[in-house]
Amino acid sequence: MSLLVVGLSHRSAPVSVLERASLSADAKVKLVHDTLAAEPATEATVLATCNRIELYADVDKFHAGVAELSTLLAQHSGVALEELTPYLYVHYEDRAVHHLFSVACGLDSMVIGEGQILGQIKDALALGQELHSAGRLINDLFQQALRVGKRAHSETGIDRAGQSLVTFGLEQLTAGREPVDVWAKDKRALVIGAGSMSSLAAATLARVGVAEIVVANRTAERADRLVEILVASGTGVVARPLAMAEVAAELTRVDVVVSCTGATGLVLTGEDVAAAVVGGPAGLVPSPPLPDSRGLRPQTPAPQTPAGLDSVLARLVAAAEAGMRLADGGVARTIVPGADRDGCPVDVPAGDGRAALTGVDASSLELHGTWADQGEAAAQRQPRKGARSQIDVAPVRLALLDLAMPRDIDAAVHRIPGVRLVDIESLAEASADAPMAADVDAVRGIVAEEVAAFGAAQRAAHITPTVVALRAMAAEVVAMEVARLDGRLPDLDERQRAEVTQTVRRVVDKLLHAPTVRVKQLASEPGGAGYAEALRELFDLDPQTVASVSRADAAGQAGQVDQAGQVGQADTADKNDDSGRAS
Repeated sequence: MSLLVVGLSHRSAPVSVLERASLSADAKVKLVHDTLAAEPATEATVLATCNRIELYADVDKFHAGVAELSTLLAQHSGVALEELTPYLYVHYEDRAVHHLFSVACGLDSMVIGEGQILGQIKDALALGQELHSAGRLINDLFQQALRVGKRAHSETGIDRAGQSLVTFGLEQLTAGREPVDVWAKDKRALVIGAGSMSSLAAATLARVGVAEIVVANRTAERADRLVEILVASGTGVVARPLAMAEVAAELTRVDVVVSCTGATGLVLTGEDVAAAVVGGPAGLVPSPPLPDSRGLRPQTPAPQTPAGLDSVLARLVAAAEAGMRLADGGVARTIVPGADRDGCPVDVPAGDGRAALTGVDASSLELHGTWADQGEAAAQRQPRKGARSQIDVAPVRLALLDLAMPRDIDAAVHRIPGVRLVDIESLAEASADAPMAADVDAVRGIVAEEVAAFGAAQRAAHITPTVVALRAMAAEVVAMEVARLDGRLPDLDERQRAEVTQTVRRVVDKLLHAPTVRVKQLASEPGGAGYAEALRELFDLDPQTVASVSRADAAGQAGQVDQAGQVGQADTADKNDDSGRAS
């Protein structure tokens, strides 16, 4: 076994690099084909999610394999190799097995213990089988990983430590002010996409008590299918499909948006969100109060927009004048007129928002805005003790959860008052502080045990073709000797000939039994690969015969998906919309 993994994940690379390196469905197929065409690799598949891109291959040369796989990852991701290299990690043989098993158990996920990764591992195996790039090693490895993941979730309490990325994202949207089911009650939600992660999001929203779910998808039939599932779920949620062209208009009437598509560009722009929240791209109204028990929102007059400024700056200035709060990637910010300006590169006088910015040219305004953002970010990293976060009282008109990679929603919408955005980047930051469950240690024990068992099984399997070839050679020798005996003793009747034949076979079997059993035991131990070669040398076995046994055995494995891969997912039909979303 020469398993090699080259990849990058949220643990090794910033989200900005992961976003740029994300692979489309076509890119994954081309990457696998090119990996097989490369000299060092004989098997390959790709595990690609919003948090990781990993290329698995069976290689015969370690250094050449690392160089080739790294180059191919850079080539197909569109990120230059010299830029990508610092974020890549490499695992080989048993370490590679340990890594995949840990991933399958959710130990390497952004949200520890989440279970959606099992579906993505299953998809990676299916890709290798569909492209005929998964041989014995990849098939055995990924099927075992699925079993290990299921074992970890059934035998430990890792589920208490972990939750789905959707649930974690919804918790971040509530900012800890109230339980998700209380926050979601009677809200209207828009789900963009109808693939596995979007379907999970819709099912989660229905379970926590939203009143209505609208599903928008490029393919209308898949949106209709998801709506049917939601209606039949028994949660009482009202669901209906929506054309993608109507998404921008629908934003004006929903409270929550979850987006997870496979689009290469933005699905929701800053202008779309601003128009829905403030009544137009250049206008601004203060964030309206949350709806009352009847679902009504009192109307609040909008402050005047300063003339001559671009729409984004106009909203910022008006927010400053009104003392309104801005959401920044899941963290609330407050613009405070007259704040400390030490170190600002622009001489902006203290005062209220409009007066302070009067007469300042556009370039200076941009410099001032950059300085202000940096200062606010530093303040967030060093919170003042004893100060209660103002997010507890900040009204949110529209909550956005972006689970796509690359992103579906313009990151700039966090500057719009009344909008709260949680995306993959902010989830990564939030999860860094999430507590680990005590059951994680138990899962690590399971992983270590399963890695040892898998290695032993693979080493034992490596010698099996040699043992089979040895027994086939012995059977051939028996047949030749019986035929020779027939020529010398033609007077033997059928009963006598059968008895002689059986006696010779028993002798050969007894002679081979102990050595073959013992050699399998020895081969399963570390360093036992040499026993197969020793057998071939001692008995002068034909290498072509051994290879043909290996090929026949591998062919019997191909195309089989282990039942352990049948993990619970809301819907896996739409792989084009959000293939690879989640951990």
